[in-house]
Amino acid sequence: MDINFKGYGENAATFLADSSVKAGYLVTMKSNGTVKAATSGTDFIGVCLSVCDGYAVVQLSGYVEAKVSSAIALGVKSIVPVSYDTVDVSQNGRSCIVVYSDSNTAGFII
Repeated sequence: MDINFKGYGENAATFLADSSVKAGYLVTMKSNGTVKAATSGTDFIGVCLSVCDGYAVVQLSGYVEAKVSSAIALGVKSIVPVSYDTVDVSQNGRSCIVVYSDSNTAGFII
């Protein structure tokens, strides 16, 4: 891709992390101030950028990329995790702007 969306509107916060969280994982809330790896059908809040000493830095907005189970059409889509690192489209997902998609990866703004 000759253009780059990385850095657009990035916003991150630090959470407590349960043992399932690793850098690059989609995450969801587990309990007050604590995140866990997203699983199929859960709402994701963002993407974990790093984990250290039980804390996770989570990107809450901006451009992110994730694996896809199949190519996702471009535009505003409701995105849901199907695993900790893979997304798909569903009526009950998080509204995102998909700006890049192929058979393996989607790039979207959360």
